[in-house]
Amino acid sequence: MLFAGLERVKARALFMGERLELRSFEQAQRLAISPLMVTAGASGCAALFRYGVVVLFGLNAVEETSLVEALRPFVIDPYDQAESEDVTLTADRDKAEGAGDDGIVLRDFSLEHLQLVAEVLAKSVVLDYYEAAVAKSFRRIEPLAQALQRTGRPGSKGRELLRHIGDALLIQGRMVGRVEISDKPDLLWNKPEFERLYARLEDEYELSERHLALERKLELISRTAETLLSMLQNKRSLRVEWYITILIVFEIILTLYELFWRGGH
Repeated sequence: MLFAGLERVKARALFMGERLELRSFEQAQRLAISPLMVTAGASGCAALFRYGVVVLFGLNAVEETSLVEALRPFVIDPYDQAESEDVTLTADRDKAEGAGDDGIVLRDFSLEHLQLVAEVLAKSVVLDYYEAAVAKSFRRIEPLAQALQRTGRPGSKGRELLRHIGDALLIQGRMVGRVEISDKPDLLWNKPEFERLYARLEDEYELSERHLALERKLELISRTAETLLSMLQNKRSLRVEWYITILIVFEIILTLYELFWRGGH
């Protein structure tokens, strides 16, 4: 049992980068697998996720800074500023397990409980990051849609539209292929008695609802950008057709000039 004798433990999730190379921790002192739990600090621990999140339990500020610095070499494509989420865990056998205004209440601080909390916090902090990214993308694409509404023309920012489509597809791929937000933790296959707690935490953090809302926003961004890009390509195609028509007319005029004007002399 970790944190024996303690009633409260601080937990913090950090989304550090695109990926975390876990093979480098094969020789580390493991506490559990899936998610990988290792000892950290004087008496704390950390959960490491391949998709770039680390969840810290029971570390003070100095220990947290030290661990984060030690992890940086193993983070692929690190972010300039890590997204974070904090919560206080309370061990109380007399209260119902779940999340509330004061944090998360657990029966005890067993490894299984900490693994489950780590799964929820990791997914939540990833959603926080991508929700902010999608909101920024919405702000960038909104002026293009407003310009289309006012003028009926898509403008000329083809590269920007392609970037929006690429961003949306990239976020969708990462959420589905790496984070698997909608999937249940592997722990529940072996420990089905924790399903009720996970369902409560998932509901409190609105993981499914936020994931669905994010997917809808990404679909809207992608569809809007594709529509504007299609209109822009049609506009350019029409312009090219006009150029070709003008060149043909000009060539006909030159031919007539050669036949009638020079032929008359």
